[in-house]
Amino acid sequence: MPNSEIILISISGEDKPGVTSAISTILGDYDATILDIGQADIHHTLSLGILVKIPNRENSGNALKEILFKCSEININVRFTPVTIDRYNNWVKRQGAGRYIVTILGKVITARQLDKVTKVINEQNLNIDSIKRLTGRLSLDSADESSNRSCIELSVRGNLQNKKLLSEKFMQYSGELNIDISFQKDDIFRRNRRLICFDMDSTLIKTEVIDELAERAGVGEEVRAITESAMRGELDFAESFVQRVSLLKGLDVKVMEEIALNLPIMEGAQRLMSILKKCGYKIAILSGGFTYFGNYLKKLFDVDYVYANELEIVDGKLTGKHTGDIVDGKRKAELLKLIAQVEKIDLEQVIAVGDGANDLPMLNIAGLGIAFHAKPKVKENASQSISTIGLDGILYFLGFRDIHIDN
Repeated sequence: MPNSEIILISISGEDKPGVTSAISTILGDYDATILDIGQADIHHTLSLGILVKIPNRENSGNALKEILFKCSEININVRFTPVTIDRYNNWVKRQGAGRYIVTILGKVITARQLDKVTKVINEQNLNIDSIKRLTGRLSLDSADESSNRSCIELSVRGNLQNKKLLSEKFMQYSGELNIDISFQKDDIFRRNRRLICFDMDSTLIKTEVIDELAERAGVGEEVRAITESAMRGELDFAESFVQRVSLLKGLDVKVMEEIALNLPIMEGAQRLMSILKKCGYKIAILSGGFTYFGNYLKKLFDVDYVYANELEIVDGKLTGKHTGDIVDGKRKAELLKLIAQVEKIDLEQVIAVGDGANDLPMLNIAGLGIAFHAKPKVKENASQSISTIGLDGILYFLGFRDIHIDN
C-alpha cells in the first residue's frame, strides 16, 4: 500500500439526484476502494462523506481534479482531506470498542436538552458516530402542542468508563429537562426483541381497576390508600392484595362487566400493540390485577398470554377472597421467564413494562425494562423510563421511525 493514498472526500450542498453516482463513477475509473461512506440529508441539504483508497498516488491528483470539476458543474461543495495510514489503522482498531444507543424522547427537543445529554456522553469519552431523527417533523402551526412528540437517536462508540455515573446524570437531566433518555448497548439483542410483557393497571389502562371496584363497593378511600402504599413499595404486595380484596365482599359481578366495557386505554397503546403484532412480537399481560379485565384486553389487542389474579365469585357476587396463587412481583418475574422459555426466547430479547414497585423484579431481568410513568422509587431502580409521552414511546426505544410505522 506504500504507493496508494487515502483521501476523505466531504461533499455538501443542495441534495439532488445523481450526486453519489457521479462521484463513484469518477472513483471507479481510478480503481478506488471505498473504505467508509456515510450520508445525511437535512431539509434537502446533503452531507456526504466517502473515505477512499486510490491505489496509484500519481493518479490521485487527477481523480480529485475530476471530482472538483464535477462538483463545480453540479453546484455543490467538496473538500479533500488526506488521511495517513497510521490514522486509518487507528480507526480500524477502535472498531472493537463498545457501541451504544442513546435515545432522547419528549414533546420537543431543545438545544439545551441536547447540550446536557451530549456533555454527559463526552465526559465518558464516548464519541457520537451518527444522529438521526425517529419522529416526523413538528408542525409549527399545530394548535394542540400536547400531541407533539420528538425523538432523536444517537449512535455512540467507545469504552464506557462509569455506567453508574452516566445513568445517574441521565436520570437527573430527565427530571430537570422533562425528557426521557434511554441508554442501551447496541448489540444483536437490541435489534431482535421478540417478547413484551406488560403490567396492566396504570400501564395498559389509565386506572387501577381495584380502585374502580372499591368505589362501587363504597370503600374507595380505604382501598386507594392501601394501593398507593403498595405501589410505593411500603407494603408487601400480597398482604395489600388480600386486604383490598376482602373489602370488595358482596359486590355484584355485573359491576365488573360495566367497568371492563369502559376501561380507559392508555395513550399510545393501540398504536404500539398494532405495530408489535405486525412485527411478530409475542405479547403478555402479567398483572397484579384481575384476569377478568386482562382477558378483555386480550381480545382487544390480540394478546398471547394473560396471567393475573382470579376473584372468587359465588351466586354472582364477590366473596372477598381470591383463588390460586397471587401474582406479585416475584411471580411476574417467574412468569416472564416461563413464557420466554416456552417461546424459546433469550431473556435479553424480552421487554418488560410497568409502573409499580411490584413490577421491578420483571423489569430488572428483562433485556429492556421500562418504568412507564412510574413512581420515583421505580424509576430510580429501572434501567429505562418513559414519562413524557404514551406507550408508543417504546417504539422509539426499539429504533422504529415514524416514516416506517405510520405508512
